[in-house]
Amino acid sequence: MKCVWFRGSLFRRSVVLSLGLLLSVPLLSAQESKRGRKYTPPPPTCKITVTVTKATNGKPVENAGVVFHPIKNGKDEGNMELKTNEEGKAVMDVIPIGDTVRLQIIADGFQTYGADYEIDAATKDINVKLNPPGRQYSIYEKHSNAQVGGKDQTTPSDQNAQPH
Repeated sequence: MKCVWFRGSLFRRSVVLSLGLLLSVPLLSAQESKRGRKYTPPPPTCKITVTVTKATNGKPVENAGVVFHPIKNGKDEGNMELKTNEEGKAVMDVIPIGDTVRLQIIADGFQTYGADYEIDAATKDINVKLNPPGRQYSIYEKHSNAQVGGKDQTTPSDQNAQPH
């Protein structure tokens, strides 16, 4: 009696095909991992929490504009602006560790604040106290130690000197 198992050509082909597919799947997955671009993971970032309060009473300043200027190799890389919430907080978590960030805070009824911060840890808390607006600077008033036209003001002894 002949074996019926190998008799049908359709069955035999399907068995050979399925065995071939099972053996080739691990080979294909190994080859695919070597192809394509090399993946470079993004650098680790810092979670920066900025808290903005009034210098006069310590209450939070809501809706203040907090502008982050990432600086890389001494060059400004653009800016990102957030608004403070009702607690006076703004949180940014995309600045890479090791960079510098120039922080600028703008709020109605307060002096504008600006400072540079080194990002050297996974988290950074920055507390800013905004002052009320100061007196406006006028070029029509006399100021001590001021420059006139980009040059230092002359002293009375220089006024008596003879021109060359």
